Amino acid sequence: MYRSQGQEGGAVGAFAGATFLASLDTGTAKPVMSGILLVLGLYVLVRFTVKGLRKDRLGQPLRKRFLGPLGLFAGFVDATGGGGWGPVGTPALLASGRIEPRKTIGSIDTSEFLVALAASLGFLFALGSQGIEWSWVIVLLVGGAIAAPIAAYIVRVVPPRILGSLVGGLIVLTNARTLMGKDGFALDSTVKWVVYGLVWAAWIGAVAWSTKEHRRERAAEQAEGPHEDERERVGSPA
Repeated sequence: MYRSQGQEGGAVGAFAGATFLASLDTGTAKPVMSGILLVLGLYVLVRFTVKGLRKDRLGQPLRKRFLGPLGLFAGFVDATGGGGWGPVGTPALLASGRIEPRKTIGSIDTSEFLVALAASLGFLFALGSQGIEWSWVIVLLVGGAIAAPIAAYIVRVVPPRILGSLVGGLIVLTNARTLMGKDGFALDSTVKWVVYGLVWAAWIGAVAWSTKEHRRERAAEQAEGPHEDERERVGSPA
């Protein structure tokens, strides 16, 4: 669903983002995109830690007026930030509670091909091919091909609530590092380590809480199962 309705906006946004980024100084674009991704990471971390995944609206269709702007924004952030299609699109779709996590991630990954192609065309159109390190491209492709099936397996076995806390914390940590570095606020090393410590502590606490809540919900579901079966047996004719 997301692949067919949102990828057009994503492709347009990616092309526009690549063209826009080509006209900016890297030192300006990098902290801006890191700030956007940091906010999104905080949202994912808090959303899945505190509330988990909604299940009351699974299977309900998503509207085009939601998917189009989402794809446009996610594609723009992806091209300007060097990655954002997944961090923007995945939490937005999961937070809607209308698509199962595996289907969400599968749709995001499949539609990313068109988004990446549009971003590449945008960069080639604006900058040409002289600034591309093809050896880096090959190494990244090899690494991505190896990591993709491993990530798919992890997504399948890790509960969505715990996975959301893990991913959200990783996004926050990565972009906090960028914002505190020389391309951002250039904070003192002591301040950096204090912030790192706080982020790590919050991240570990969030994952621990999500794990605890997942186990509690799982135990409650298992406890309700026999009662429902018993009610069916009692209510059925002998």
